[in-house]
Amino acid sequence: MAEARIPTVDLRVWTDGTADERTAIARSVDEALGRAGFLLLTGHGATERERAGIRAAARGFFALPEEVKQRYAVAVGGRGWLGPGTEANGYAEGTETPPDLKESWTVGADRATGDEELDGFWFLPNVWPTAEAPRLQGLVEAHMARMRTVADETLRLLAAALGQPGDFFTRHTGAPTYTCNINWYPSAGTLGEALPGQYRIGPHTDFGTVTLLDRQQGRGGLQIWTEEQGWADAPWDSAALTVNIGDLMARWTGDRWRSGRHRVLPPSPEAPEEELMSLVYFYECDPHTLVSPLPAPIGRVAHPPVDSTAYLRAKLDAITVD
Repeated sequence: MAEARIPTVDLRVWTDGTADERTAIARSVDEALGRAGFLLLTGHGATERERAGIRAAARGFFALPEEVKQRYAVAVGGRGWLGPGTEANGYAEGTETPPDLKESWTVGADRATGDEELDGFWFLPNVWPTAEAPRLQGLVEAHMARMRTVADETLRLLAAALGQPGDFFTRHTGAPTYTCNINWYPSAGTLGEALPGQYRIGPHTDFGTVTLLDRQQGRGGLQIWTEEQGWADAPWDSAALTVNIGDLMARWTGDRWRSGRHRVLPPSPEAPEEELMSLVYFYECDPHTLVSPLPAPIGRVAHPPVDSTAYLRAKLDAITVD
């Protein structure tokens, strides 16, 4: 299958380039996000060695017996281990699919606000398998700090692509919610044959502002949807992050941009030992941000304003397998 057309943006050129270079980048970003909702991003500063270190530490945890991992089991939105059968992302589109073929370790924003309702879901204390994977906490905390910096710079780029002030989005990310998932996709040899309509992650769009994804290439890998091509393999560069916008960002732009629809294919029988691991950083905004879509001529659809916290919670509830 052909690869989808999405551009590569060098963040270093965006931050340090000439006015003409920055204008050209902003124009290409506007066009790409209106077509598919995806970019490749280089110049982000996360080295391959750092990312490989996280995968090695996480692999040690995922290889543990299930009864050990079960000590850390949580539901969607929690901090810890999301085991097999926990999520079905296709439900977010209203499609009843079998559970996704993955396991995840999930952490995120944990600085308490003093608001019990917010802290009890959005800013839960992170949990770490210190005894089983002692290096994981330090590596992931450093990665999350870097990704937050990259996410904010990406939001400044997106503001420029819309012709808005540089802080148009980042004025709402002083104390944001965010989640970092380490997704492990076991091999076909481990799982057996997928059920009809079952994926490593079912077709869906993400929910927040931007997602920063560090992924591995494989036969059972990422595909993205465009009206031009339908489903196509996502382009891959080992040095690049795959970036897509979520539903909240698409709404913020008045549907000028598309929330990036994607799926992760089931493990391929042609590569029975292939297992993959993705590092996924979901960035949102400050709790209770009032998201009012940009008006015409920038925006295309005059959605009513929404409270970001209520909007995102409803989306997360939709993908939880009861």
